[in-house]
Amino acid sequence: MILVGGEVLIDFIQTPQADGLPVYQANPGGSPYNCAAALGLQGCDVAFMTPISTDSLGVLLHQRLVDAGVTVLSPRVPQPTTLAVVSFKDGQPAYQFYREGTADRQIALDTLKAQTPDGAQAFQIGSLGLTSGADAEVWSAYYAWLAGRGLLMSLDPNIRASFIADRTAYLKRLEGLLGLSSVVKLSDEDLEWIADMPGASKQALIEQAEAMAQRSGAGLLVLTLGADGAIAFFAGQRITVAPQPPAQMGDTVGAGDTFMATILAELDRRAALSPDGLRALSVAQIADSLAMAAKAAGINCGRHGCNPPSLTELQAH
Repeated sequence: MILVGGEVLIDFIQTPQADGLPVYQANPGGSPYNCAAALGLQGCDVAFMTPISTDSLGVLLHQRLVDAGVTVLSPRVPQPTTLAVVSFKDGQPAYQFYREGTADRQIALDTLKAQTPDGAQAFQIGSLGLTSGADAEVWSAYYAWLAGRGLLMSLDPNIRASFIADRTAYLKRLEGLLGLSSVVKLSDEDLEWIADMPGASKQALIEQAEAMAQRSGAGLLVLTLGADGAIAFFAGQRITVAPQPPAQMGDTVGAGDTFMATILAELDRRAALSPDGLRALSVAQIADSLAMAAKAAGINCGRHGCNPPSLTELQAH
């Protein structure tokens, strides 16, 4: 079983204007939530660890996970659902978040430990849940506890810089998580912020990612480069991942989450959901898995909002 933790929210995503005013459509979202749903759609045994609200938006969020085949382990809570407003410029999303005192932040370490199934093999987390506050400390402690139990630990920083009030504290937390991770995926934008290299060249970012792969000890580190595909570092080798864009572009919401989920789903299909199992794979197997992840992300980009493919769709594409 793959466990997923972190934020769960409603994305109010901008659609074409009406009467000169922006119109927004409500969509279930949050990077870890999207990842869990994508894993479920690909037929994986996946459980979501984060509390979901009992409000009307929480009902929608919960049902979407259930429909995707995800087991929801945390009890529902009365606090409101986190909200995000997603606007677009040149097809790229810009985010505003509203998450003070919301449902997905109501976590405690003892509760998470008690909810953890005996058969858990991997844990995935990233984004807002790690930015700040008591919940970030709880998720970090839980990550360390699961790593100590031998699970395959998977990290997607998916950084939202506007929510990081203390850069030094965040980077220290991130460095600790990197040291425990077997799989790491980060975007070029993530790495620009982490390395404090705004506007850095693609080559400079690749060099930074390679240094991070060596420093972190991650078995697999992937740097996504948007329309340029991705570069991965595995077993001392550099793997180039070609982009697989859709015939007609929708938007990029959830593309990275779909990519991340497909990496884990591929490891699951290869019976490699453990640190040793990952290391036992060949470079060719990892390259094939990353190509599948690029394909899934491309399918998602041909749609609007985070709308990952099912395994049947992915295999038929």
